This record gives sequence, C-alpha cells and structure tokens, in this order.
Amino acid sequence: MEAISHAGTVMGVLAKDGVVLAAEKKVTGKLLDLSIAKEGGYGGSGEKIFLLNNNVVAGVAGLTADANSLINYARQAAQRHLFSFNEDIPVEQLAQRLCDLKQGYTQYGGLRPFGVSLLYAGYDPHYQFQLYHSDPSGNYSGWKATCIGANNGTAQSLLKQEYKDGLSTEEAIALTIKIMSKTMDSTTLSSEKLEFSTLTLDPTTKQPLAKIYKPAEIDALLAKHGIEKKEDDVAMAS
Repeated sequence: MEAISHAGTVMGVLAKDGVVLAAEKKVTGKLLDLSIAKEGGYGGSGEKIFLLNNNVVAGVAGLTADANSLINYARQAAQRHLFSFNEDIPVEQLAQRLCDLKQGYTQYGGLRPFGVSLLYAGYDPHYQFQLYHSDPSGNYSGWKATCIGANNGTAQSLLKQEYKDGLSTEEAIALTIKIMSKTMDSTTLSSEKLEFSTLTLDPTTKQPLAKIYKPAEIDALLAKHGIEKKEDDVAMAS
C-alpha cells in the first residue's frame, strides 16, 4: 500500500457514452526512449495505462514489475475467454479473475501481495460502460469516478464536488484534466508527465473503441482545454 500511495496519480471518470482514464508518469527524462513501447501497438509509454482487450483498458499505480505480471495474466485471460466463447470478456469478470489471483498471494507464507492497484475501464453489451478499482487484497468495487496513487484523497474530494451523473465523454475529459492539473505533483501538465486514454463506442460499428493517446495528441488536448496557455502566462509573468 505504501508503494501505491507514492505512485503517480491515476484517475478514472465514467461518462454516459464512454470512460476516461488519465495517469501521471513518474519516470520521465530526456534520454528515455518512449518509441520502443509504442512499437508494440499498445500505445503510450507502457508505464501506467495498458490495453487489456478490445473492450478493457487498465491504469496501474504501484510497483511496475508487479503490474506487468498482472497485465500479462489479464491479457491471457481475456484471450482464453475470446477463444472459448467467441466474445469479449465482461470487464467485471476480468477484474474478478485478477482479484482471485491477487487474493491467493495474501494467504500463504513465503508469498507477498502484489504491490499494485488497478483501475479498469470497460464495456459490455449488457451493462454498458463500467469503471472498477481493485487493490492488493483482492477486493474490487465499481465506481462512477475514482482516483488511486499519490494525492488520491484530494482528487476524491474534488471529484465528489465536481462530478455529475450523465456526463458526456467530452465533459469527462475536461473534468479529468481540470482535477489532474490541481492534484499532480508536477507544476506543469504536459505529454511528458501525463498518459491519457478513452474508451468509447465506434459510431459506425457500435463496437468498443479504446484509444490510448500519443504525446502529440495529449499536447493538443491540453491546449484545447487551456492548460498550455496558463503555463505560458506563468512563464511570461516570471
């Protein structure tokens, strides 16, 4: 739990027509080659937000090595379900699978719990868009909006004040950026320190469409919501 509380902030917001995930990247540096992770087709830097299946995206806070192990397990579980039933795995069922594994590691001597919490953004035809959170103990719960990692208490209180039922995806994106800008440890918000993802429905096929934003798209999104202009104003004032 200590590793999770010091990890970068990860926030999820549920909208009526999608789910938004945003995460603060802690590992940044000019010499870090982020293009390697992008080559795999999973998007992002591969540090905080991962594509588990066509209909499920996850954000992680905690020990990255533990997260990688759980992400691989989840991807295999999703593919086994697809192979057996010829349909995408329901997001709650996938969360349950991971929680069963995590709970097992709390029971036996010689094993330590996975030091990672996850947010799952998912879609299934019966329950539509959903957002779940699971912790190292194996507990999981459904949320309309939640936050894990550093400063999660501040973010939760802001979400309680600002969140309204029936938000559109665009409104959820604006709310997420607004709260992340207030709660992140970084003084400036940019693609170097932020990962962003949305899960919506494709307007033509009506199938779930997961999008993990590239750095240029994140910068454009921040500029659209006035974040970069504020930074420029601060720089000019100083």
